[in-house]
Amino acid sequence: MKYWLMKSEPSEVSVEDVLAMPNQTVEWFGVRNYQARNFMLREMQVGDGVLFYHSSCAQPGIVGVARIARAAQPDMTQFDPESHYFDPRSSADKPRWFCVAVKVERKTRCLDLVTLRRDPDLAQMRVLAKGNRLSITPVAAVEWERILAYLGVDWETL
Repeated sequence: MKYWLMKSEPSEVSVEDVLAMPNQTVEWFGVRNYQARNFMLREMQVGDGVLFYHSSCAQPGIVGVARIARAAQPDMTQFDPESHYFDPRSSADKPRWFCVAVKVERKTRCLDLVTLRRDPDLAQMRVLAKGNRLSITPVAAVEWERILAYLGVDWETL
């Protein structure tokens, strides 16, 4: 099993929004960075753990735990000319962009960047790296366990 941190702007899709969706699951649409796309397409597997992170908001941070609920499939927003994520260079027979489905297991208190940065065991997290703007980053198992401990979440019982 692998672990991931996935950023979403709460004005677009918040953890609360996903909890109100059928099966508490959302398509992780709109990713337009090749490295993040490749994580979804080539590395993510159903059951992988996800730290749901709110970005571009008053208090960025981890706000929930989730899991990958469906493997990567073409992101349909790339084909919709009305979508902000439309890509005229994509076609149904040769899609460029993919998305996974993410199921929120539990909303948590916000574990903010200040708290993450204070912990030396989390110093290597990619989300904390200067200049990191990726919306999806891998999380090491030791980081995953440390964050779940902060949040008081027992992954095995979810």
